[in-house]
Amino acid sequence: MLLRGLSAFPITPADAEGRVDLAALRRLVARLNAAKVDSIGLLGSTGTYAYLSRSERRRALDAALEEVAGQAPILVGVGALRTDEAVRLAQDAKAAGAAAGLLAPVSYTPLTEDEVFEHFATVARESGLPLCIYDNPGTTHFRFSPALIGRLSRLPEIIAVKSPAPEPHAVAAHLADLRSVVPDGFSLGYSGDWNSVEALIAGGDAWYSVVAGLFPRTAMAIVQAVQNGDAAEARRLNERLDPLWSLFKELSSLRVIYASADLLGICRAAPPRPILPLTGAARQRVANALTALDLT
Repeated sequence: MLLRGLSAFPITPADAEGRVDLAALRRLVARLNAAKVDSIGLLGSTGTYAYLSRSERRRALDAALEEVAGQAPILVGVGALRTDEAVRLAQDAKAAGAAAGLLAPVSYTPLTEDEVFEHFATVARESGLPLCIYDNPGTTHFRFSPALIGRLSRLPEIIAVKSPAPEPHAVAAHLADLRSVVPDGFSLGYSGDWNSVEALIAGGDAWYSVVAGLFPRTAMAIVQAVQNGDAAEARRLNERLDPLWSLFKELSSLRVIYASADLLGICRAAPPRPILPLTGAARQRVANALTALDLT
């Protein structure tokens, strides 16, 4: 199974004109590679793929692939408003050497299930790139039903789904619903860091993690505890991060991670406008949490 364990999603440092800072991106990717994450989720929502041009996405992917030198598979965002543009992005990713694409049903007009199916089928067929379904209703305003995921999972190029992790009491049922409609070997993974650990403990295949994009060793310790069968230790390590999870939920994980990278001197970058960086009391709260948790 290609997508399993910890998939770390870094930010994509760029200037005000949307030109990617390749040196900074390489430093971020090198941290992930050194921590031996299972995969790198480049140009996800945390990687602000929707704000970057096709050419800048390709520059970022080429730099990341060169940095990892085949040591970690790269899952790269290929979402776009138009199907033909998503096809071109997926073709770029395959040509560059990405292991898989992460495809969200980006839209302005709300989409139907048939429209989403055709979108995915076209990108899969015309690119030949293995695809992970990106179920992110918070940004796309489209939620995948188990029936649609099952239908898509029958396409040979579609190998995984990245779902928002439900509340802990609901995760077992969510996993069971999906397992009943997808073939063996189809990866069921979760995002939403604060609930994802319970999803892993319940039997989820992958954690698509924002925090791992900046603090991979912290996230790897949690995943390794789950893999060792020590759910109590995984929960202890996860609960320790509650101050960070609270900030993620209140201020958005994207803003908090950008602020964290800047505060720690890992990467001097601001999110793309119109998203504004955290300032004042909000930024100080992030600084206080980082100090208390001793995250580096």
